[in-house]
Amino acid sequence: MKALRVLRTLNSSLSSNGSKPHFNSTIFLRFYSAQPQEDHPTSTGLSSSEEDDTSSSVFDSSQYDVGVGLNNDVNSESSVNSTWDEKYRERVKTKVFGEDPSEIKSSRILIKEEEKRRRAALLARTLLEAALDRPDEEGDEDKEDEVVKEEDQMSLSVGIIGAPNAGKSSLTNYMVGTKVSAVSRKTNTTTHEVLGVMTKGKTQICFFDTPGLMLKKSGFPYKDMKARIESAWRSIDLYDVLIVIFDAHRHLTKPDSRVVRLIKRMGSEANPNQKRLLCINKVDLIEKKKDLLKVVEEFKDLPGYERCFTVSGLKGAGVKDLTKYLMEQSVKRPWDEDPLVMSEEVMKNISMEVVREKLLHYIHQEIPYGIDHRLMDWKELRDGSLRIEQHLITHKISQRKILVGKNGSKIGRIGIEANEELRTIFKRNVHLMLMVRVKS
Repeated sequence: MKALRVLRTLNSSLSSNGSKPHFNSTIFLRFYSAQPQEDHPTSTGLSSSEEDDTSSSVFDSSQYDVGVGLNNDVNSESSVNSTWDEKYRERVKTKVFGEDPSEIKSSRILIKEEEKRRRAALLARTLLEAALDRPDEEGDEDKEDEVVKEEDQMSLSVGIIGAPNAGKSSLTNYMVGTKVSAVSRKTNTTTHEVLGVMTKGKTQICFFDTPGLMLKKSGFPYKDMKARIESAWRSIDLYDVLIVIFDAHRHLTKPDSRVVRLIKRMGSEANPNQKRLLCINKVDLIEKKKDLLKVVEEFKDLPGYERCFTVSGLKGAGVKDLTKYLMEQSVKRPWDEDPLVMSEEVMKNISMEVVREKLLHYIHQEIPYGIDHRLMDWKELRDGSLRIEQHLITHKISQRKILVGKNGSKIGRIGIEANEELRTIFKRNVHLMLMVRVKS
């Protein structure tokens, strides 16, 4: 109100001269749409710097308005959370800038109607894309709903191995139909074996996404991240089918002899109880068809491989033929996982992978690889929602500051995006808490 009185006084003094008042925009910038903000809550016994540092290092999804339901009125939400009053804005526009109140109200109505039309068009387009995404699966809905007897169940375990950044996680996520493994442009995104389950009709296929493997010039595995590498190498012979995948686009642009050695070694060390497939991935990045044919000709006659497939784990090209082949290789065996209910262990792993993916996206260099990522608490509340608490433990205070960001902006962005994605995957409300602390 004090701001309006000052503006009214200035307006009357300037208009008394008889000439049209000329306002300086810099003077009225601080007055325009001004409203007093709410007072901050009373501080604790800590100093202001310590209190800000502690609060900014913790992300709590309950403090953010994320995942507002479709049935809620978005306009009412924005009006409740707005930091100004519309009537004060209209008074400033009429008194100071001389605008017509009726024109202001009509323009605001037009903006709201345009926003509603835009939201409706976006929703309709999303529903249409979802309906047309996988038309081949519509005929199988009745079969999936039927209860399959244990004696009729078919099962298959498939291991996916390859060099780092070959597209193993992207292919696993596409085959399963949901995100179960983190996907990033950075190398060594997957640090442990990740399980993904696909169930169609009476057949269930369990996909195991493994960490990236590489061979030295001598033909022996690298010893970096020893436990991860040894675990991946030991599990090779445990699967019914082994998929060896490699990046065809990178092979054309920057060929790596270590990848070729890995492919040849997997073909030479044949296992009579296991079928091995070679998947040429990322074909969507190859513009010229003759370049793709060149890669296929180079690897199609390698010994030890049953079939060679050209796929795109990200776009889905060629995945249908690969899935059909895997369905034909299934054996009569009871299912390992419940097709209707996602197990708690799988959900816990998905929550860790989603947060790790966002971590790799926003934090760069060697920092995300040195973070100790732990799941501290997992609770299913009475209303059906999930409460997930994860701790991100750094080795240095400087790393903690980078991860938290200015006023908690970076950890807040990671938490908000991860929380929204987990709500979409689990189809329920998720309360995600992320705490960043230094290793003691």
